[in-house]
Amino acid sequence: MNPNMVIMIVFGVFVGIGAAFSGLGGGFLLVPLLLFMGYTAQKSVGTSFLAILVISVSALFAHNKFSNIDYKAGILLGIGGILGAQIGARLVEHVSTANFKKIFSLILLGLAIYLFFKK
Repeated sequence: MNPNMVIMIVFGVFVGIGAAFSGLGGGFLLVPLLLFMGYTAQKSVGTSFLAILVISVSALFAHNKFSNIDYKAGILLGIGGILGAQIGARLVEHVSTANFKKIFSLILLGLAIYLFFKK
């Protein structure tokens, strides 16, 4: 088995645990991993979404067992997300990988600061 495949599977386990535990989706971990592995920003984001789809379906079944889902809110957020995803996919096509890394880093840093100081 290719070493990169092993790394992706092992990392996927950790992302699955983190996503199901925190609800963050895993993209904040998967995208940097894929960038580190040499993927372009666009391919990192697209590949991350496929992985997140698989992880999300599994997490949905697990959380459903514990009745931890508000289906109405989830569907409404998902409907809005369909439009946002189309816009975001078109926007990332116009950003270089170098600039994407900077933008992505600032978003993660801002989120970390917000969560750290939020009461």
